[in-house]
Amino acid sequence: MNKILVVDDEEKIRALIRKYAEFEEYTVTEAADGMEAIEKVKTGDFDMIILDIMMPELDGFSACKEIKKIKDIPVLMLSARGEEYDKIHGFELGIDDYVVKPFSPKELMMRVNAISRRRHTAASGVHNQLKYEGLTIDCDSRIVYVDSERTELSPKSYELLLYLAKNHNIALTREQIINTVWGYDFYGDDRTLDTHIKLLRNSIGPYRKFIVTLRGVGYRFET
Repeated sequence: MNKILVVDDEEKIRALIRKYAEFEEYTVTEAADGMEAIEKVKTGDFDMIILDIMMPELDGFSACKEIKKIKDIPVLMLSARGEEYDKIHGFELGIDDYVVKPFSPKELMMRVNAISRRRHTAASGVHNQLKYEGLTIDCDSRIVYVDSERTELSPKSYELLLYLAKNHNIALTREQIINTVWGYDFYGDDRTLDTHIKLLRNSIGPYRKFIVTLRGVGYRFET
């Protein structure tokens, strides 16, 4: 992955991201609002989009929704707000990660690189199905079925479910889960994991019972 579209109405933010991304040999294209971003996606090829939420013309949530209709491109969302609602809404739209402003440029690039690695290694995962009662995880297609009905999961929710399920009946600490699923030393709001667990439980309906909270420790996929 080497082409990034940076979408933010603040020129200084775009310049900062460009500086660090180009240092790591990414090619950077800029857009100042959501409408411009959509037009650039229609005419160009990008391997990732770094997308701000609060922008004129069209906000990041709306832009993300439209972009996902055009192409399946990984999205890392930026926001000056860290409310759980914003994170949940973003992940429901299929974003890959969420970073709260002000952010560390080095941390941001760690997240970008982590998304890149996951995308490149996804095809080398376990080639089979995991089944627990009516919950089926198809590791080839990265599709999850609840009682034979397909359920939509964000990329991160899928990876979280797969990791928990592959380690069923094993107590996993929060640190283990974050380091494995996120693929970097985690910085920031520790509630991000809890947000993903909440979304995942909602998505798998009656089989939410498998994801057990271990207070003060982490989680266990109990079957």
